[in-house]
Amino acid sequence: MYLCIMKTLLLLLLLLVATVARGQSNRPWEEALYSLMTAEDMESADWEDTYDMLCQLEEDKINLNTASREQLEALPFLSDSQVEGIMEYLYRYGAMKSLGELRVIDALDYPQIELLRHFTYVEEEHSEQWPGLEAFAKNGRHEAMGNLRVPLYKRRGDDNGYLGYPLRHWLRYQYSHKDYVKAGIVASQDAGEPFFTNRNKTGYDFYSFYLQAKRWKRIENIVVGRYRLATGMGLVLNNSFSLGKLAMLQQLGRSTTTVRPHSSRSQTAFMQGAAATVSLSPRWQLTAFASYRPLDATLNDDASIRTIVADGYHRTTTEMDKKNNSHATDGGTHVSYRWQGWHAGLTAVYTHLDRDLRPDVATLYRRHWAQGNDFLNVSADYGLLRPRLAINGETAINRQGAVATINSLSLHPADGLNIMLLQRFYSYRYTALYARTVSEGGRVQNESAIYGGLTWQPHPTLRLQLYTDYAYFAWARYQVSQSSWAWDNMLTATYSRGPWTLAARYRLHLRQKDNAAKTALDTHAEQRGRLALTWQGRQPTSTTTQADAMTTGDGQRGYMVSQAAATQWRKLKLSLNAGYFHTDSYAARLYVYERSPLYSFTFPSYYGEGIRCAIMVQGDIGRRLTLTAKCGMTHYIDRSTIGSGLQQIDSPTQTDMEVQARWRLNTH
Repeated sequence: MYLCIMKTLLLLLLLLVATVARGQSNRPWEEALYSLMTAEDMESADWEDTYDMLCQLEEDKINLNTASREQLEALPFLSDSQVEGIMEYLYRYGAMKSLGELRVIDALDYPQIELLRHFTYVEEEHSEQWPGLEAFAKNGRHEAMGNLRVPLYKRRGDDNGYLGYPLRHWLRYQYSHKDYVKAGIVASQDAGEPFFTNRNKTGYDFYSFYLQAKRWKRIENIVVGRYRLATGMGLVLNNSFSLGKLAMLQQLGRSTTTVRPHSSRSQTAFMQGAAATVSLSPRWQLTAFASYRPLDATLNDDASIRTIVADGYHRTTTEMDKKNNSHATDGGTHVSYRWQGWHAGLTAVYTHLDRDLRPDVATLYRRHWAQGNDFLNVSADYGLLRPRLAINGETAINRQGAVATINSLSLHPADGLNIMLLQRFYSYRYTALYARTVSEGGRVQNESAIYGGLTWQPHPTLRLQLYTDYAYFAWARYQVSQSSWAWDNMLTATYSRGPWTLAARYRLHLRQKDNAAKTALDTHAEQRGRLALTWQGRQPTSTTTQADAMTTGDGQRGYMVSQAAATQWRKLKLSLNAGYFHTDSYAARLYVYERSPLYSFTFPSYYGEGIRCAIMVQGDIGRRLTLTAKCGMTHYIDRSTIGSGLQQIDSPTQTDMEVQARWRLNTH
């Protein structure tokens, strides 16, 4: 009877969602970000940083008329050619009068133009003089946010095991003055972590603070406090944002140099100290940084580091003992040169750990992981940009002489057609603590691959994207005790006509793994598919119906059908999501995008059999205060408990409530 009632309620909610009108997503660019993500991206914490960066960019929009190349390169959906197209248009025709002028820039496609509307604006700057202290005191924007997540269930660790209470909450404040100055602080607390007790005597488990200044004399950009940065194509240094294989097609293999504040709740991969980019001349630019920061680590019996922990959890005594038990000192520089479409750069990064890094190298696939106290990486990045051609590359070497190189060629032979080829070779002896770029194995190590991608718009209503990526691994990997290969293929198609958009995706991923006896390699095939139908009315109105499915090589299968929509009445916005999922096992798990409050972009995995429903309400109270509330429920039909260990919930239903308050004040 209970199951029948639940299915009936789900059906009614699906029908309700399907008929919702007069609304749209609070942040339409979220759906574009979701469309670029693969399953591996959703399982990685890297995309949380990318999402937080885009949220921040949406709040601090870029004035295109005064934007620097570095500011435009911070937008991860633009290619080199598109950045150059915007810069050239401004140079030739002067300041834009409206964003509508983006349509006449040949390098920009319709999707990029629509995304730019969320992150940029145009305003004529009457003075390039840097503001004084009086201007900063009288003119600026203040924003404060608070977020609280309340579980309507109890985990086993809440009674005995976790050091804190089950609430998750965070605070953030930021002051900004146009494009010149930004200062802020973030404080966050995960569920189960102590608050004003234990080792968290100052309250929150994690704090991030920063001060940023731009366009001050020869200093293009300087950040003091906690920050992130990226150079080249990421072979030596990239803790700014990640690049998945589908997103790589969007950027067409672009290289970049970016310095930005660490304004997210992520507790890993940031630097702490200062970083600055200085314009030495119209052609030469220098970026330098220095950092001293704490690390979480699992220690060996001799107090050396076995692994650097990246999850940021400090809920139990064991997890708390790992908090800030090690430290890293970092320093480095990047110098770049640009001239008539050519660019070249040199990066050097040095890291010293106060404890010896000694992973368990007795395990074969860890044999060549980074070891020791001192690490040095040097790389050269290079490229050429022409109207229909872009070449980018980076070649790096570590202290032991091992090499890594990545090189891309992008062609634009006709309007609506882009072709990209990318080659990469990462020696199995190459190690770089802060390297992050496109890879099959998830590490910039032990990989030799060739990637080919295509974006084609044969008709204004039809857009096709596809890639194929073949990788060879010379050394052993996790669950693979010898040399192996992997082959990844994806095809996406988007058809738009009037208010309707039909999007389809198919992915075939082949990987070799050890057989049960570990005497030979078996080829495992994973197939994923997605079909989504969106209706966008004139008001505008929108609903999305989506179906996801996947199969594994050993016969595990799964599917999920979901419905999402939003409505708006005056200052009140309502978002609804509902879905039913059925998979044979965790190996066939699925991920589906769900609207959430600002800075809360998450991808829970769905496996087993169950239903998912969520409702979110957002309202403006006056011009300064916005309140958001969300309630989400997952009910499993095939089990009586959820999770295991301290995370176990002795119920088939998991319900969370989330409340967020956002206050804004503009002073003039």
